[in-house]
Amino acid sequence: MKLIGYARVSTVEQNLDLQTSALKTAGCSEIFTDHGLSGADFQRPGLRRALRQLKPDDMLVVWRLDRLGRSLVDLIQTVNGLSKRGSDFRSLTESIDTSSSGGRLVFHMMAAMAEFERAIISERTKAGMEAARARGSLIGRRRSMKPEQTEAARLAIEIDLEPVAEVAARYQVHPKTLARVLRGARIE
Repeated sequence: MKLIGYARVSTVEQNLDLQTSALKTAGCSEIFTDHGLSGADFQRPGLRRALRQLKPDDMLVVWRLDRLGRSLVDLIQTVNGLSKRGSDFRSLTESIDTSSSGGRLVFHMMAAMAEFERAIISERTKAGMEAARARGSLIGRRRSMKPEQTEAARLAIEIDLEPVAEVAARYQVHPKTLARVLRGARIE
């Protein structure tokens, strides 16, 4: 049996060291990674490579269940797909090992609880945002430029023929941000 490790972090600021160290300690002969990719998408390059490496009697090992993915349906589908191919799944943190019937039961229970927890957090976040809107709070990112700055930038580019990069630098925004703001100003 060959142990194939998989590690993932959601943002580029995060570090894979903790996960890869635990996977090496667990005996993984190969470790595949995805850096800065969401667990919602199961079409991640590192995960696809790890799954392609698995042969019958091999095991996919992750540090924690949510490193494999966020969606209960996709988690179950992935682990069931491994089972159909004769491979198993192991999560180190939750001590889940699908090579036994008890491990398969624990996997399904943990996946359901993780999905439930994410749904509760999402509901609370939406309720909090609705309450803030009802109080008159503005939700979302602060605008990059004030309306009068946007108009002045538009005139500088269209009338005075100033380069977009220079105008963007004047307002301390990226040229692409300025272009987006100007497009949005025409729509409104």
